[in-house]
Amino acid sequence: MSDQTAKATFGAGCFWGVEATFRQIDGVTSTAVGYSGGSKDKPTYEEVCRKDTGHAEVVEVEFDPGKVSYEELLRVFFENHDPTTLNRQGPDVGTQYRSAIFFHDEAQREAAEKAKAELDAAGRFPRPIVTEITPAQTFWIAEDYHQRYLEKRGLSSCHIGTQSHGEPS
Repeated sequence: MSDQTAKATFGAGCFWGVEATFRQIDGVTSTAVGYSGGSKDKPTYEEVCRKDTGHAEVVEVEFDPGKVSYEELLRVFFENHDPTTLNRQGPDVGTQYRSAIFFHDEAQREAAEKAKAELDAAGRFPRPIVTEITPAQTFWIAEDYHQRYLEKRGLSSCHIGTQSHGEPS
């Protein structure tokens, strides 16, 4: 990470789709999918899916704050998943799919809490937002086959109908 970039870490369900969404934003310099917020060092996808580790599927976003603000990344985060469902996004159920913002500094924490409170107060969603806002922990990069997963396969989303994404074949 250079002096001109910052990091943001978000959990919003299937990390394949979340990564694809953030990669499209001007000012995002790189993304990586992985795991954060759990108790095991170097978790594998299988361990996270078994719910053995407490990790969330996350995307670590490196961005140029001169081109895109953290507040804009928060807007994209909240607009591209349902932050009112606890441990679920669409057909994907489990703590690894929780809505989470892992802040890297006090300014990110304040911005995340403000965005969440403003959206709740505005009634933007039919239910209260359950997104957890916690300090960034170790980011464990996911296995290589998960990186840019949808892009590698020419897909635009994680789901077809109501099918869960599951283990790739």
